[in-house]
Amino acid sequence: MTEMDVELPAPFGRYYDVQGHSLQTYRSGAGEATVVLLPGGGSVGLDMWRVQEGIAQFATVVGYDRGGTGWSSRAVKLPRSLREVADELEELLRAADIAGPRILVGHSLGGLYARYFAARHPEQVAGLVLVEPGHEDFRKYMPKELTDLWDAFDLDAAVPDEIPTEIRDFYRGLFRDAMADFPAEVREPLVANHVHPAWLRVGIQEGSNVKALSEEMRAVADQVPDVPTVVLTAMAVDAFKQAVSAGMPEELVAAETEGKLRLYDELAASFTRGENRRVEGVGHVTLVMRRPEAVVEAVRGLIV
Repeated sequence: MTEMDVELPAPFGRYYDVQGHSLQTYRSGAGEATVVLLPGGGSVGLDMWRVQEGIAQFATVVGYDRGGTGWSSRAVKLPRSLREVADELEELLRAADIAGPRILVGHSLGGLYARYFAARHPEQVAGLVLVEPGHEDFRKYMPKELTDLWDAFDLDAAVPDEIPTEIRDFYRGLFRDAMADFPAEVREPLVANHVHPAWLRVGIQEGSNVKALSEEMRAVADQVPDVPTVVLTAMAVDAFKQAVSAGMPEELVAAETEGKLRLYDELAASFTRGENRRVEGVGHVTLVMRRPEAVVEAVRGLIV
């Protein structure tokens, strides 16, 4: 076994027993306002470390790793339903005595979880910050050539048991660059684990039932409370996006960006106090790492 085959432990945090399994949490800051961070699929709470540091200057903020992901218990079978994830979060908030109502910050798949939680527990949600959020109608805004590529995606081919060293080194460099401003104690275990085959496979497995999640969200979409909401849209095709779009025509990549911008504009407009803010210079994955101030200011603006 090489050094690259070893999963590194979490640098800090606290575990809570929820539904018979342990969840890793990160809590900081103080203040009457409470903010909960929901990372994207394939991500963990500490990926939003710089966001958490910024929010902690004026509010209580909690990040966590969902069951089956990151440093939380792997005993949880993936993928899961939106309801299962929402029920887990509700129990975690009770166990950790995290006061409400709360502002939910959801990135990517975490944005879908945030909206579903808000629909199920509207009295517990004071506002939403949706960062490049997953959405039940996402495919409707995409060109058919792109959705055909998604439908042809092969999990086993994407994350084989043996990943070539050069590919792991390439992605290690991308994560290291994206987290260049993180303290070393946070950055190093994140970078090492993000290129570990177990973490890569977990990340893909968690979102592998996206069609079922979309149907589940569609059934409750009209129950999402009309709370102040900010959507953040990443406008750049950065190194991460280039890597996952390798071989894709430039016009198709551009059409994807245009489609999501239309969707997010409409999503923001569905809230009385909704706004879609474009964030330049970063892509889908790196927005929370490289432009944390965009997320922090969105949260600050929702606290009254």
